[in-house]
Amino acid sequence: VWKRLEETVRLAVDFLDDVIDCNKYPLPEVERATKANRKIGLGVMGFADMLVKLGIPYDSVRAISLAEKVMKFIHDKAVDESRRLGAERGSFPNFKKSVHAKRFKTMRNAAVTTVAPTGSISIIAHCSSGIEPLFGIGFVRNVLNGAKLLELNRDFERIAQERGVFSKELIIDIARHGSLKGMRTVPRDVRRLFVTAFDIKPEWHIRMQAAFQKYSDSAVSKTINLPASATVKDVKKAFLLAWKKRCKGITVYRYGSRPRQVLSFKEKGSKVEYLGVDSEYSGGCLAGECPF
Repeated sequence: VWKRLEETVRLAVDFLDDVIDCNKYPLPEVERATKANRKIGLGVMGFADMLVKLGIPYDSVRAISLAEKVMKFIHDKAVDESRRLGAERGSFPNFKKSVHAKRFKTMRNAAVTTVAPTGSISIIAHCSSGIEPLFGIGFVRNVLNGAKLLELNRDFERIAQERGVFSKELIIDIARHGSLKGMRTVPRDVRRLFVTAFDIKPEWHIRMQAAFQKYSDSAVSKTINLPASATVKDVKKAFLLAWKKRCKGITVYRYGSRPRQVLSFKEKGSKVEYLGVDSEYSGGCLAGECPF
């Protein structure tokens, strides 16, 4: 597995470096600045899906440890490939002015790693977005002409069938709530594994971002989800923790703070009617496109 990942990383660095030369730039100034530093942004997506397949809950010490191990490996191999390309094709023009000149003899790219949101491409790839946790185990996607498609996490569907708890009633219940929290019909270990962004405490969101930031040259895209009851003090606490963990910056979102949001619980009185998302929303590895 690690050998395949290394091959993928090296190929991706080569590809991204080539893109800099093949790209069409809107202004000469943009082209000069880009080619002077040749920054690329190799990142990841599907991390939450990987944790599920390994049986590791997102908000756990094991998950944080694995995040650091995986991103360190990616960064180290990406840097090594950039050094190799530097020796082969030449370092980026500003190399001698950079901090890299103190450590390496050559470097093709001033920066090699980042973690982007990957919202759209993760939908195409059928995987979870960036390093985000699963946003919902099942939900209804709002598409064209008012149609609604019920989508269910494939890994959960497989495990639920293997454990003998899969049923139409369960899926409808999940689509109404999005999360498995409090569902006694689902085994406790399965509920623990399939935690969603709404179940995870803010500090775990930040710890995960910090784990990836530790081995990323550029910033890491990550949403720190806060409940609707979150206060100004809670937001301040999140920012201070992110600062202490050496994150470059964070995005804090308090549920319900906007009248319209991409992911939302549709409420009727005090009860959740269903978990609805817009068609462009990326919420993990999905399946089951049938009218709800």
